[in-house]
Amino acid sequence: MPLEGDYVANPVQWVREQVELYESSDGVQGATLWDTGLPVVILTTRGAKTGKIRKTPLMRVEHAGRYAAVASNGGFPRHPVWYFNLKSDPHVMLQDGSVRQDMTAREITGDEKAEWWERAVAAYPPYADYQEKAGRVIPVFVLEPTSVAI
Repeated sequence: MPLEGDYVANPVQWVREQVELYESSDGVQGATLWDTGLPVVILTTRGAKTGKIRKTPLMRVEHAGRYAAVASNGGFPRHPVWYFNLKSDPHVMLQDGSVRQDMTAREITGDEKAEWWERAVAAYPPYADYQEKAGRVIPVFVLEPTSVAI
């Protein structure tokens, strides 16, 4: 079931503009992080406090049809807002290029996290530096396609 409700654009201008460009072009434009050439996806969540729809570009970390959402917040000491959204409501929508999928997010730990962390750092090497400077354990979620009962 797709996420529905009122959408509130991100107050950060570059985030808002990247989401708009990505969505309006079906992921053809705005599909990389700035000038790095590294691919991003768009994560749609429901706000934990407001219930409003929120959209965030994240680094694309994909394996076998599942994705990682790394709550690095650029290495800042606090979790990104979307972390709390996922904890409150794990039902999300992910756009990878022109493909939009309903997915379920679950926070991972232990060996599974170590495996996904390695994939994440391979996709975006600054994650390793972010972990060192964050002063907190950076959470990782796996996003899996939502099963639809027929």
